Amino acid sequence: MIKIHVLVALIAALVLASSAGLAEEPKELTVFTAASLTGAFGEIGQIYTNQTNIKVAFNFDGSQALRTQIENGAYADVFVSANKKQMNAVKNIGLMNNSSIIIFTENKLSLIVPKDNPAKVGNLSDLAKPGLKIVIGTKDVPVGDYALQIISKLGNDSAYGPDYKAKVLANVISQETNVNYVVTKVALGEADVGFAYVSDVTEQLASKVDKIDIPDEYNIIAEYPLGILLESKYPAESKEFIDLVISDEGKAVLEKYGFTPVESEPAKSEVTASAAKAAA
Repeated sequence: MIKIHVLVALIAALVLASSAGLAEEPKELTVFTAASLTGAFGEIGQIYTNQTNIKVAFNFDGSQALRTQIENGAYADVFVSANKKQMNAVKNIGLMNNSSIIIFTENKLSLIVPKDNPAKVGNLSDLAKPGLKIVIGTKDVPVGDYALQIISKLGNDSAYGPDYKAKVLANVISQETNVNYVVTKVALGEADVGFAYVSDVTEQLASKVDKIDIPDEYNIIAEYPLGILLESKYPAESKEFIDLVISDEGKAVLEKYGFTPVESEPAKSEVTASAAKAAA
């Protein structure tokens, strides 16, 4: 009788241990990602799933919206922002594993116009033409903040005239909460011109919109940081995802979508330990 009790106890212990082990295995990572990375990260996420059998659940939105969601308690393993401002806001209230944060890629802005370009926009001076319909991001979304900085730079250049900035801003008919909405309005012909990222003119959109380059002297280089949330249940797997993003394979995907990868060191090894401790 004693042996039967011991056997039952052993079986129960093994079942509990097995269940606990299974519970620790991630079924998916939750990655909050700036909307401008929708195409590139969709592809990188599929590569990660193919390599690890772990699904990636993306939340693509404006970086400021993602930050607000995280601040209000939304769960995420990894946060990917289109600027340092939104990342720093999450970091400064103690929600990020600071040692995991790296700048992994860069981007810059261009003007985009409908393919038939009915307003005949050909250069930066045309933005001040009366009646032009311009769409930009809100001042809180990175692409909007960058656009306003560019407009201010142009306004400070005497070559564009003292009223240039005021005239351009008077032509703004809409401010969108993420860059995908800006691109959509231009592609549909609801606006004559928009400020978007160079990477937004994908192969799929090339038949609907054209780019007009903004000279580097007026442009803004957008730096994209990413990092692991302290609440992540899967810090080791999140680090593997980040390592894929900054690997040669990940960089090739980013370049394909028009981004400029930067040299990034893999997140420090203490990420796993410290994040795991915080999640415990």
